[in-house]
Amino acid sequence: MLGVKEQMEVIRRGAVEIIPEEELIEKIKKSIETKKPLRVKQGFDPTAPDVHLGHTVGLRKLKQFQELGHQIVLIIGDYTGMVGDPSGRSATRPQLTHDKVMENAETYQKQFFKIMDKSKTEIHFNGEWFSRMNFQEVIKLASKFTLARMLERDDFSNRYSNQAPISLHELLYPLMQGYDSVAIKADIEIGATEQKFNLLAARQIQQEYGVEPQAVLTLPVLPGIDGIQRMAKSTGNYIGIDESPKEIFGKIMSVPDDLIYPYFELVTDVSSDELKEIKEDLEKKEKNPMDLKKRLGIKIVSMYHSRKKAKEAEEEFEKVFSKKELPEDIPVYKLKHDQPKIWIVKLLTMSKLVSSGSEARRLIKQGGVYLDGKRVDDENLELSVEGEKLLKVGKRKFLKVVSA
Repeated sequence: MLGVKEQMEVIRRGAVEIIPEEELIEKIKKSIETKKPLRVKQGFDPTAPDVHLGHTVGLRKLKQFQELGHQIVLIIGDYTGMVGDPSGRSATRPQLTHDKVMENAETYQKQFFKIMDKSKTEIHFNGEWFSRMNFQEVIKLASKFTLARMLERDDFSNRYSNQAPISLHELLYPLMQGYDSVAIKADIEIGATEQKFNLLAARQIQQEYGVEPQAVLTLPVLPGIDGIQRMAKSTGNYIGIDESPKEIFGKIMSVPDDLIYPYFELVTDVSSDELKEIKEDLEKKEKNPMDLKKRLGIKIVSMYHSRKKAKEAEEEFEKVFSKKELPEDIPVYKLKHDQPKIWIVKLLTMSKLVSSGSEARRLIKQGGVYLDGKRVDDENLELSVEGEKLLKVGKRKFLKVVSA
């Protein structure tokens, strides 16, 4: 293992807070003296099937701990996922079934190990302990925390003062996340800044159960590709690590210039010297931000696919956006002749260009749908099912629609 100073330099990179830092330093000292790795935890609720770049901020920090010689413990929240984390929420999350959560969890596990070393990672589903809890044990867990303390969190206090509903099951979430730390004896837990209440609550829960409290490390919330809202699948504001190279590269090229540095810092492994150089280039405005975005796009696509695929994605981008040419491999969607016309919203959803009718309507209202080069303004438009048509959705999605 590296010494305390060297380890802390790695741990501090990109971190917002370490609470309490003195405790973490003591834990690392003890770990070095006893040659016993620290148990570093992060939990993930598989509420959607995709791992996106926002998730990788934590996963990459876990990877750093792994490389420092510590034991990583991933918690897949099959039970917390059914409750839904209330952090940062202004309303109760829709509840998912256990089957749906487990279906999403399958894809999570595959995507985790694009970053982590699987052979050095411990994985637990929190159903391992929650499914065995009887009601007496649930009452015991609930007795470890007060309602007054629960209402200290901004999201609950805001909803309470605004008379917005708070379901009782939501109050269980921080207790469940805390009990995860009890169950696996976490020494450190990491999470986004919005998770701070849950992470600190876990320290209290651990103490109540006679377990040494964990140190807490918070990380920035990664902005989505609009540069405003957090990265999230629910808003379409994300870059999935399992998306195609062309889609990843194209989305990166669309982000606002002020996201270039935080994306380099939080989701790539460029050196501190490179980061300093990138920051100076942006501040002095000596380089075209587009060139830095291309460098960022190549870096990220190479991480999750390959350098070759990254270069191909860059070439495709140049062809479509700089030279205004069409992509070479436009997918084809065949329509049957069983009806003379088809509603544009239905076509967009059936062809999977969008995930829902509401997304299709939103894109049409925003001017993001084109038919044969002309913008579609009417969400009630019906297309004639004959001949060949070219659909374009957003800046990167193309589809040839032909009659079967």
